[in-house]
Amino acid sequence: MALHIIDSAIFGSAWSTEKLRAIFDDVPRTRDWLEILAVLAEVEADFALIPAEAGKGVADVCRAIAVDQRFLAEVRGGFEASNHSLVGIINAVAQRCPSGFGEWVCYGAAVQDVTDTWMGRALMRVQALIARDLEQIESNLLKLASEHRDTVMVGRTHGQCGLPITFGFKVAGWAAEVRRHRDRLNRAAQQLGVGQLCGGVGSLSALGPRALEVQEKFCVRLGLKPPLISWTNSRDSVVDYANLLALIGATADRIGHEIYNLQRFEIAEVREGSSSGAVGSITMPHKRNPEISEHLGTLARVIRHNAALLGESMVHDHERDGRSWKVEWEAVPEISAAACRLLSLLVSVTANLEVDAERMRRNLDATAGLVSSEALMLALAPKMGKQSAHELVYELGLAAQRDARPFKEIVCNSQTVREHLSAQEISDLFDYRRNAGQCSALAGRVVEELRRR
Repeated sequence: MALHIIDSAIFGSAWSTEKLRAIFDDVPRTRDWLEILAVLAEVEADFALIPAEAGKGVADVCRAIAVDQRFLAEVRGGFEASNHSLVGIINAVAQRCPSGFGEWVCYGAAVQDVTDTWMGRALMRVQALIARDLEQIESNLLKLASEHRDTVMVGRTHGQCGLPITFGFKVAGWAAEVRRHRDRLNRAAQQLGVGQLCGGVGSLSALGPRALEVQEKFCVRLGLKPPLISWTNSRDSVVDYANLLALIGATADRIGHEIYNLQRFEIAEVREGSSSGAVGSITMPHKRNPEISEHLGTLARVIRHNAALLGESMVHDHERDGRSWKVEWEAVPEISAAACRLLSLLVSVTANLEVDAERMRRNLDATAGLVSSEALMLALAPKMGKQSAHELVYELGLAAQRDARPFKEIVCNSQTVREHLSAQEISDLFDYRRNAGQCSALAGRVVEELRRR
């Protein structure tokens, strides 16, 4: 029975990815825990903390276990009987060890040494998945920005038509934001790949006089950095990871929301790429809904909620506090699943976006020239003062809208304007591309800089 939508056999693919499941599902997680226990035994044997034959025996058993439903049921039974997170797996391994080697399973380590070390390995794998998708998204956006650096369209503020811009300029802004997330992710990776082998209160008291060497070798063998100091009660790196996912999710949500709005029937400037068999509505057959863009918003909300929840884990009592730490067991897999699915969808929508340059031009024309109001004001300002020019253009704009007449016609009929500007000068002011300012140059600069880097 699937109690969570992520685990639904029907809908689960909308909330996670197979590669993410290969990190957090019971089977891969348990296999990773067993490998951590195996490496722990081998390293402790190297330092004579446990008998050499016991180290090899425990490691061999851990690696030989088939993590199937029968084994998982056995471990679950041990957990339910003990109410301890690690006793079930320790007992299951110990019972399979010959010659009393089972006495040495998980020697000197706390449950959080195993689970936090696993967390470090898991988050490094998630980081690699996120990095790959962000790189592809940026590449898709740079391609769009390059292709449409000169494609003029209406720039909108407060939901209203403003001034001309280019679609390449809009997309280049998205690409620059994605690159900043890639930079943040690279910095976060330095904090994520850290292991944990510190004992009950973080003092390494059970690992002998060479405890720091034991800790370092254990972490390095597992592909992690040793911690500078125990982080059993210091969860800022996990929360930093969650907040980064919230930022990435918000960017995806912003892009999706823009596509959602620009795909509206009355605007129709872009569309999500269609796929065979996709159904927009079972009651309105004509509809082509921006399903992906909508779902980006849904997943971004899940990410932000879990980032806030993980923020609660920052506050611990003393050296360890299960109330705070175990919040991560719920929130980290869910926030990671939502982020990976969100990015896979953003890869798709940016790769297949349909851009209607002709409709963009028609929407500019539909403003009846009002998008050239700034250019007219700036042309008049040196001749009559900026504030006076603003007031005049404002009145002309109101008249055009009130009388439903083209703004250019109203301007050409204005005696005040004609006193300061020639007919050719007025005509030049209604050139959309010129009124788009440096949009083309800025889009080109972003494309060049990000590709160079």
